[in-house]
Amino acid sequence: MRRALTAALTTAAAMVVLAACGTTEAPVPEQAAASGTPSATAAPVTVTDSRGKQVTLDRPATRVVSLEWGETEMLAGLGVMPVGAADVKGYATWDTAVKLDASVKDVGDRQEPSVDSISALQPDLVLMESDDAGLIEQLEKFVPVLVAKGSDASDNLKRMRDDLNMIATAVGKTDVATKQLADFDAALAAGKQQIEAAGAGGKSFVMADGWKQGSTISVRLFGKGALVSDVAEQLGLKNGWTGKVDKDWGLGTTDVEGLSVLKDPDLRFFYNASDGEDVFTDGLQDNAIWKSLPFVEKKQVVKLPDGIWTFGGPLSCRQFADELVKAFSA
Repeated sequence: MRRALTAALTTAAAMVVLAACGTTEAPVPEQAAASGTPSATAAPVTVTDSRGKQVTLDRPATRVVSLEWGETEMLAGLGVMPVGAADVKGYATWDTAVKLDASVKDVGDRQEPSVDSISALQPDLVLMESDDAGLIEQLEKFVPVLVAKGSDASDNLKRMRDDLNMIATAVGKTDVATKQLADFDAALAAGKQQIEAAGAGGKSFVMADGWKQGSTISVRLFGKGALVSDVAEQLGLKNGWTGKVDKDWGLGTTDVEGLSVLKDPDLRFFYNASDGEDVFTDGLQDNAIWKSLPFVEKKQVVKLPDGIWTFGGPLSCRQFADELVKAFSA
């Protein structure tokens, strides 16, 4: 699924296939990592990954390579800087929850990482989020591999917690993960109170991103079950997009005309354009259908700050929640 999701950011065909809060600041990752006593010991650890496979390490991993941005964020947020990561430049663009050190080596892109580059780093663990059995087989010839689920639209917040705790166990940082999740829960509770105090409890939101091919603009909607949708619902908000979504990621696609079903006058439309391609501002400014939508007419369109990754861990989820609280309590 990692390959399909990445391709979805660039091609319409793949899109069809896929077819904190308020004034509470998210902790600086380094501070979060230092908030608990490191639980790493020399004792072996055994972790069961998303395949149901038990992965046993002689000791908590310290030299880790991560092949997907969500897991890279979680790992670094726990205080374990990866020795290598896939698409380091892309991570810096799309995920600002945790900054990577300059020492982190790029091991290729997320679709086809370089096995040779990974091997050269002599890791004691590789984290990935993939259904690529061939890649897993190649890697497991020389290093233990831990496969995260990455997304589950049946309960993405639970899945995110499970992935974080799995990684934390593998690297001996369970105490840090426990505190990070407790802080996340507290931030959501505080954000919900702030939204309710502003009289915005139960109001509708939509989260989207978009891309342009030729003269055609396509829109990807984060529907029921998407991670950021689960975050917003925890804040007491309602997802205004009820169209068809896929079972893993909670994502659906439409065109500009398809957005005309969003008639709620209180709805706020949020979108992400971290790579600089802002089709909603630059591509639809003269589109009559877009300009007629209630949330556009009422200036209730919110571009998220660059670098809020919508498939990340609790730190990026807190960034997203902050922006929702800010918009709905203004």
